[in-house]
Amino acid sequence: MQSTSAESTAKPAAPPDLEIKDAQLIFNQVWKQLEDDYGRENLRFPKELILLGGAPGAGKGTNTNFIRKLRGITAEPIVVSALLDSPESQKLKSQGGMVGDREVVGILFRKLLEPEQQNGAILDGFPRTKVQVECLKLLFDEMMRLRRDFSATPDAFHFKQPIFHIMVLFVDEAESIARQLKRGQEVLAHNEEVRRSGLGELWEERATDFDPTLARNRYKVFKEKTYDALVSLKEIFHYHFINAQASLDLVQENIVRELEYQSSLELDPRTFDLLRKLPLASEIIRHARQDLVRRLDSYKVEKADLMQAVVDFIEGKMMPIIVRHSISGRADINSENTLFHDPEALAILIDIFSERGFHATADLHLIEIPERFDLQTGEIQCRKKKVFRFNIRFKGSEIRRG
Repeated sequence: MQSTSAESTAKPAAPPDLEIKDAQLIFNQVWKQLEDDYGRENLRFPKELILLGGAPGAGKGTNTNFIRKLRGITAEPIVVSALLDSPESQKLKSQGGMVGDREVVGILFRKLLEPEQQNGAILDGFPRTKVQVECLKLLFDEMMRLRRDFSATPDAFHFKQPIFHIMVLFVDEAESIARQLKRGQEVLAHNEEVRRSGLGELWEERATDFDPTLARNRYKVFKEKTYDALVSLKEIFHYHFINAQASLDLVQENIVRELEYQSSLELDPRTFDLLRKLPLASEIIRHARQDLVRRLDSYKVEKADLMQAVVDFIEGKMMPIIVRHSISGRADINSENTLFHDPEALAILIDIFSERGFHATADLHLIEIPERFDLQTGEIQCRKKKVFRFNIRFKGSEIRRG
């Protein structure tokens, strides 16, 4: 809890059950005021909320815009420390009041109701106390209740399934201190050049970027406040732990992977229960290459003759046609070869083309050919001819035109 008075820092922590009761009381007061001021039908919070925490030096500033672009979030990140410098907060402080959990929650919720936040919001610096954690849980519950209450009304569109992400960019203490001090040296060099040339803007010189002890203390504050508060929510909301000690490219690759489509969060629970048995495309393709190699190797050991026959057919009958279609990148080939009466031969052919970088499909067409006509009954007896139709696609040749 933040305060303008130094005495508040020495106040003993409240027992957990009391903190939860305090949170319920605070939340109820804030929520009632919001309903009175806005009207219940206008309590339209962001459909997606990303709670972003980063260790000092973890690259939170660098990656925030990357995350916004990735999720289609147009609003600027909401930095809680900046909100606490708002005129409303400053007025409260000037009157000798404290900016505690109730004030933080109230100011933040009102910010989240602004129209520009509706497509999604990134929240930096919240929650930081047990009370704030509980208020966040209560917010989610109320958003779900709003969704249910308005589901059969024209306003249903404004009350979508809430999506809360917890994202932590993490580096260890040694790396954090090293990066903070490195930043300090870069700031000094930059500011010296700005003062010398008169060009550019001065960067902020933070004491923690020049003193190892202060840098270590800043990391400790992160671990004991922001980190612990966010981790406490991992059992409720989707949690993303990003190891930020790697290169920027690898870190952003991990962010992309973590923020892939999450059915369990974005769909109605009943819809998700219906679909959950079907695998995600990402799960199928993750090990596709290894599975393909394993299948081809097993064909060579267990079905060597069949595999050789398929390879000979591809080389002798199909590749000459495919080469002639190298410009278009598509070849349609028909065959009546009895080799493919064995379904495994078709599987081997498709896998071979996949390994070579082609996309191959095959289907069977049955054609009835008249063989005998019964003059007395008028019955026509036919034999069925199997025709296998192969469609081979690949990247065609790029021809310069004009």
